[in-house]
Amino acid sequence: MNQKMALADILVASAVITTEQRDKAIKTAAQAKCLFGEAVVKLGYANEEAIAVALSKQMGIPYASRENKILKVEKGQSLEKVVTEAYAREHLVLPLFLDENVLAVAMAEPDNVLLQDNLRVMCRVEIQPFVATKSQILKAIDEFYQSGTSLIEKTVDESDRAAAAGINTDEVQEIDTSENRLDLDQAISGAKDAAVVSLVNAVLKQAVAERASDIHLESYDERVMLRFRIDGVLYERMAPPKKTFLAVVSRVKILAKMDIAERRLPQDGTFSVKLQNRPIDLRVSICPTVYGEKVVMRILDKGAVELNIDKIGFEPKQKEDFLTAAALPHGLIFLTGPTGSGKTTTLYSVLNTIKTIDMNFMTIEDPVEIKLEGLNQVQVRANIGLTFASALRSFLRQDPDVILVGEVRDQETAQTCLRAALTGHLVLSTLHTNDAMSTVVRLIDLGIEPFLLSSSLALCAAQRLVRVLCPNCKKPYKPSGPELEMCLKESLLGDAAPDPASVTFYQPRGCDKCARTGYIGRKACYEVYRIIPEMQEIIYKYGGDLARLREVAHRNGMWTLRASGWRKVLTGLTTAEEVLSVTTFEG
Repeated sequence: MNQKMALADILVASAVITTEQRDKAIKTAAQAKCLFGEAVVKLGYANEEAIAVALSKQMGIPYASRENKILKVEKGQSLEKVVTEAYAREHLVLPLFLDENVLAVAMAEPDNVLLQDNLRVMCRVEIQPFVATKSQILKAIDEFYQSGTSLIEKTVDESDRAAAAGINTDEVQEIDTSENRLDLDQAISGAKDAAVVSLVNAVLKQAVAERASDIHLESYDERVMLRFRIDGVLYERMAPPKKTFLAVVSRVKILAKMDIAERRLPQDGTFSVKLQNRPIDLRVSICPTVYGEKVVMRILDKGAVELNIDKIGFEPKQKEDFLTAAALPHGLIFLTGPTGSGKTTTLYSVLNTIKTIDMNFMTIEDPVEIKLEGLNQVQVRANIGLTFASALRSFLRQDPDVILVGEVRDQETAQTCLRAALTGHLVLSTLHTNDAMSTVVRLIDLGIEPFLLSSSLALCAAQRLVRVLCPNCKKPYKPSGPELEMCLKESLLGDAAPDPASVTFYQPRGCDKCARTGYIGRKACYEVYRIIPEMQEIIYKYGGDLARLREVAHRNGMWTLRASGWRKVLTGLTTAEEVLSVTTFEG
């Protein structure tokens, strides 16, 4: 944001745009999730050249253009072999000249540190960036590569195009992967090979394009397997050759700032990339297996996460109950569900809805996956003693109004959460239980006294994710008698149940828009139980009597995960198979 404002100030000071236009462009850039300079050009306030000149002033990087004669490639240096045409077009870069060990490169995004790093590794020289406009770079690429020796013919097949882009795995030296013969120089050299760099970049780009949440790369005796988790399901993709596996793993380790020599112990790390003009964070986990190291990269695409409480899957009454509890000045709110069920997204959506400038929000998480303005977010660091419990104790001296605890895992954290709720704070957290009401049993097991829990627990909820049918190709069908009977019985609609003759279910079919899976995205099914006085009395008198608690909840119009799922089936949002696969019936 500071860089955008600095660029905006330069444009205003240079009389390129007015202050009103600056404010409008900042708002447009935030809404369209694009760069500030792009927003200025789209709104017609300035041209590309003016933005490039301002970027040059902002970053202290020379400006190259056809007019000042700098955007012209020096002949006779074989620069078409240093940076291929395919790479230049994809990343909007152009090699200008090579002076000793420094390559001058015109770039449309000179602040893209990862791109500069990739060029440095691929070309084995230092990079001196120059600022240039996209349109002028493309024109210069047309002129240079048409006269160069590495012209890419438009009729080449896919393998030829991959080779031209630098993804030529035959050129990668095979590295000995035996336990006791790891050559570090060889591993580092392999990780910096242009083909390996391009291969890792291609995997990341494809995963983001396919909306993957995780990348799994694993080695077996005879082959390597690459899989993407899309909408909760793993799909296999074309994997790199076996002989490049160690080099690819080493490249990921270098990016994630891990120990490249350590292959016996698990490691964790993070790094960021910029794809499609938006930042992508990746959380990397490497675990040793009998056939080598397994790599899992969690993709944290902030641009793909919409923290809108109206769009995550709440039924109207569930949303009303959750926000009623979240509006309380103090109390405990617990959301339960398995790992990867979207609990963090739900809690952030709630906080994003209730946050105001006159309240202090504090969070302790492991890890911090989504960074939000207006929240003071703290990352757990157990190795230095910063745990959930210790951070919570510190929070109580920070004058908080609302506290988010990533997860309650032990007695100390549970009791600190309770103490915070009893002393006038609203505390939101997560637990691992099978359903919402089991929250009561779990907290009592962790040592919370029932009489304290009854007065502090405001709401408990559970959620599961179901895949959403592709609206472009979903196929209608009439459900069978038993399937329809189960739906109408377990949806708990009562008198509001539809006429069985009018009910239509849908099933996936598959098309180009959904990559032939039949599904696009996921929504949450919820059960939301607001703790009313009758339920408080049951907790106080009987502790974790789940049967009594559920009976009161259902009698007061609160329904189960299965009921929430069936309602989404009736509206054509998902399939019966999806609901039955993630929920159980509570009789």
